[in-house]
Amino acid sequence: MPDISIFAGFAIGLAFGVVGLLSGFCLLSSLRDWWTADDGRKLRSYALALAVAILGTQFIAASGVVDIGKSLYLQPSFSAPLMFAGGVLFGLGMVLSNGCASRALVLLGKGNMRSLVVLVIIGVTAQMTLKGLLAPARLSFLQWTQLTPSAISVPAVLSSFGISEIVARAAVALLASGALTVFAFSDRQFRRAYGQIAAGLAVGLLVVAGWLATGWIGADDFNPIPVTSLTFISPIADSLQYAMFSTGLSLSFGIALVAGVLTGSIATSLLTGRFQLEGYTSATHTARSVAGAALMGSGGAMAYGCSVGQGLTGLSTLAIPSFIAAAGIVTGAALGIRRIVVLPAFATR
Repeated sequence: MPDISIFAGFAIGLAFGVVGLLSGFCLLSSLRDWWTADDGRKLRSYALALAVAILGTQFIAASGVVDIGKSLYLQPSFSAPLMFAGGVLFGLGMVLSNGCASRALVLLGKGNMRSLVVLVIIGVTAQMTLKGLLAPARLSFLQWTQLTPSAISVPAVLSSFGISEIVARAAVALLASGALTVFAFSDRQFRRAYGQIAAGLAVGLLVVAGWLATGWIGADDFNPIPVTSLTFISPIADSLQYAMFSTGLSLSFGIALVAGVLTGSIATSLLTGRFQLEGYTSATHTARSVAGAALMGSGGAMAYGCSVGQGLTGLSTLAIPSFIAAAGIVTGAALGIRRIVVLPAFATR
């Protein structure tokens, strides 16, 4: 029943909120530590999460438990320029706001009021890009640049050369997850970082749990729900809309996920004594954060996901569009962190 998927979404979000607060799991901080402090522990934790997510997702897909082909990530048509550009905007935005969408949710739970501003702006700009003032431009560019390739995922590409789908899926999943796992554990510091190891394993399993919640446990032919997992841009926008117009809307897995992350973070911060109210320190700090949130909302809507939605959940499907979006996100983050892009004055102070 769909109601079960809502409870499952809240439980998955609750676990993500706990893990996110205790471990600091975040793509931005992972890349920043790697590039500026030569500390790869968080990035290796992220790689481990992706390895687990790919292996688990491909296993349940190959076994027929969940049809990930029904997900947003494996739709037959997509626009590579739109998704890459959206990813770049999202990556730049999370640098300006000092955290991605999921991280903002986690930080809000520990009293960071800057994150409240970021989340509201992400929700508003995402809705503007998906359904509002910016939607016509996005749709026009999408129609102008979209492709309908014969194969939409890496296993499907291999299958086009005569390899059976199951063999292709298993080969790519094992190769990708194996390489990521080797990368993660090749570092001595990471092998001793038991908290980061646990975080990577947990987040990867939560991605798989999300697929199971929406594609198996909550599956109902008479009342179908979207097959999805951990992602935050559209759910944050939907949650904001639900908070304003709940009498005319229905709860969903994504809304429950957002509520769960916030609840888990709040509970953990209170239990561990980490709750502390924080705000902006200056007008330039505010402007930087607001600009970053706007870029994340619009960019995430264009790329159909965020650093978790595309960077973990999308990549777990081995969808080609997700690789493009994730490459854009990393590129945008690199441009921002290394200040290769000349940002406005308020963005560099």
